[in-house]
Amino acid sequence: MPSLPLLLLLASLPCAEREDITLDLRETAEHRPAGFGDEVSTLSARLGGVPLPPAQDGDTAPERAEQLARFLKEACDVQTLANSPSAVPPPPTEPERLEAILDRPEFARARQRHGDALKRIMREVTAWLEGLFESREAQGFAVATRAVMLGLALALILWSVLRLRARRGRKAAHGSASSGANAEPLVLDSPAEHLRRARAALSTDAREAIREGLLSLLSSLEERRLARPDRVRTNRELAAELPGRGASATLVREVERLMGWYDRTFYSLAPVAPEEAARFVTEVESLNGTLATEGAR
Repeated sequence: MPSLPLLLLLASLPCAEREDITLDLRETAEHRPAGFGDEVSTLSARLGGVPLPPAQDGDTAPERAEQLARFLKEACDVQTLANSPSAVPPPPTEPERLEAILDRPEFARARQRHGDALKRIMREVTAWLEGLFESREAQGFAVATRAVMLGLALALILWSVLRLRARRGRKAAHGSASSGANAEPLVLDSPAEHLRRARAALSTDAREAIREGLLSLLSSLEERRLARPDRVRTNRELAAELPGRGASATLVREVERLMGWYDRTFYSLAPVAPEEAARFVTEVESLNGTLATEGAR
C-alpha cells in the first residue's frame, strides 16, 4: 500500500483527462515538434509536484510522448488501486499505536493516578532544593567558603611579597659582602705618624689636619683588629661594625661621635676653624691612648 505522502501526490494526477492529454502529446510530437517542449512543461505544472521521468538520450519527440503516456497510465493505475474499497489502510506508527492504547477508557484512572504521583514527586523535590539553598546553614556555608577563599588569597599574596623581599635582601647582602671582600684595603701608617702630620697641618690647613686625625683613629682601630678600613665603606659603616668585632659600648659611642663630627665638618662648604680642628686632633690622640691601654690589658 502506498504511503500517505504518495497518496496525496497521486490525488493531484489528472487521471480523468489522461487519454486526452496522451493524445495531445502524441499529435504535438508528430506534427508540431517545436511546441512539444511547451506541452511537456504544461503537463508538469498540472501534475502538482509529481516529477516526470527523465528523457532518455537520443529519444525523439514521439518516443518521449510514448514514455510520458506510459508513465501517466501507471500512475493512474496506482491511484485507482489506492482508492479502491478493498485497499488495506496503512499500519499505524509506534507512537500512534501507543497513543491509541493509552486513550482507552480502562487506562484513564492509571493516567490520572500516575500523573498526580509525578506532580507530587516534582513538588517535593523542588521544595527540598529550595529549602537546601535557602536555609541558614547553606548561607553560612557560602559565607564561610568565601571567607576561607579570601583568606587563602591574602595569605598567598603576603607570602609572595615576603619571599620577594627576602630574595632582594639576600641579593643586596650578597652584593655588599662581595663589594666588601673585593674592596681595596686602605693603606695606613702608624697612629703616631698620622698624629704628627695632623699637628703639623694645624697651622696651614685645618681640613687636612682633621683628615690626618681621622686616619690616625682608623689606624689605631685597625691595629686592635676592631676595624678593617677600605676605600668602599663609609665611616658610618665602619662604626656600625665595631660591636661585632668586640668593641665596648663606650668606645663605640666615642668613635661614632668623632666620626660624625668629622663627616659634618670635612664635607661642609664652610672653612674648618683651626681651634675645632685642634680639639678634634686632641680627642683622637686621647682615644688612641685609651685603645692602647685596653690593648695592653
